[in-house]
Amino acid sequence: MFIEQSIRKDNPFWKYLLGSAIIIGMSFIGQLPLIIAIMTKTMTTGESYPMTQEAVMHFLESNLTLFLLLLSFVFAFAAIVFVVKFFHKQTMLSVTTSRDKVDWGRIGFSFGIWASISIVSTLVYYFLNPDLYIVDFKPLPFAVLVLIAVVLIPFQTSSEEYIFRGYLMQGFGNLAKNKWFPLVMTSLIFGAMHYLNPEVDKIGNLIFVYYIGTGLFLGIITLMDDGMELALGFHAANNLIGALLVTSDWSAFQTYSIFKDMSEPRAGLDIILPVVLIYPLLLLIFSRKYKWSNWKQKLFGSIDTIF
Repeated sequence: MFIEQSIRKDNPFWKYLLGSAIIIGMSFIGQLPLIIAIMTKTMTTGESYPMTQEAVMHFLESNLTLFLLLLSFVFAFAAIVFVVKFFHKQTMLSVTTSRDKVDWGRIGFSFGIWASISIVSTLVYYFLNPDLYIVDFKPLPFAVLVLIAVVLIPFQTSSEEYIFRGYLMQGFGNLAKNKWFPLVMTSLIFGAMHYLNPEVDKIGNLIFVYYIGTGLFLGIITLMDDGMELALGFHAANNLIGALLVTSDWSAFQTYSIFKDMSEPRAGLDIILPVVLIYPLLLLIFSRKYKWSNWKQKLFGSIDTIF
C-alpha cells in the first residue's frame, strides 16, 4: 500500500541517501538569508555573532527571525518535490497517500482535534497556574506573527512530514522490505533532529521520550492509515497553535504569542503524559473513526516486492 508504492527495481536505497543530501543542501541554502541578516547586524552594531541557537533566536526581532527560519523550509520543500519527481520518478501523491487523491478531510480532522486539545489544555493550565504565565498580547506584532505562521509554518511541518513519514519511510522500506524498521528508524532520526533545540539543554535528555514518542505516533498513524494526511494535520496544528499561543525564553520558537511561560523548565509529567496517555487516546479515536484493522501486518509485516 503506502510504502509499497516506492518499491521498484530502479529505486534502490542509495538514491534516498543522495536525495536526502540534496534536501539538506537546499535547506542550508535556505538558511543563508538568516545568516546574512545576522552578519549585517553584527557589522552595523558591532555586536558579537551569536554562537548558540538560543542566542540566534534572541539576536534579531522575533518576527523577522521566525520568518527567516521558516524560509529555509520553503527551500527544503522545493527540494523534496524535485527529488521525488525527477530523481525517483514518483508523484508527490505517491509519497503522500495510497488514496486516489489527498484526503483533506483527514488533514482537517487531525488538525482540529489536536488544535482543540492544545488550546483547551493550555487555557486550563493557565487558569490553574496563573502565576506561571503572563498575558503578553501585542496586537500589531501578533497580527504579523499570524500572517507569517499561517503562510510558512505549513511549509515547515509539511517538509518534516514528507521527509520522515513519506520519503524516508518509503526509503527504509525499500532497504528493509518490512514495516517496523522504517517506523523505528524514522522515529529515532526525527528525535535526533531536535538535539540542538534549546529545550534539550534546559530540560535534559528525558525530552527525547517526547520527541521520539511523537515520531512513533506519527509513523503509526501513517502506516495504519496508509497515508500521511493525519500526520500532516497533527503536525501543523502542533506547531501553529504552539507559535501563536505560548512562547518562553528557552523555547525553539521565539514569538509574539498571546501567553509567555515564565516557569523554570523541568522534566515533568507534561513530557511523559502525551506519549503514554494522549497519543494512545488519539490512536483509539482515529482507529474507530477510520476503521483500522490488521495492526500487526501494517506495523510489523513484510513488504511485498512489486517487481
